[in-house]
Amino acid sequence: ADPQPELHIKPNKDATYAPVAMVLAESQRLGLTKLGIVGSEQFLQ
Repeated sequence: ADPQPELHIKPNKDATYAPVAMVLAESQRLGLTKLGIVGSEQFLQ
């Protein structure tokens, strides 16, 4: 079996939630299971 690729998303700090959520949802629908958001600490401020 092929190893599962990892998807790392680094949204712009001004990005809204909806487009990021759509990318994650579509990735899951396509069978990707290793998903993550990089740089999420920028959204905590």
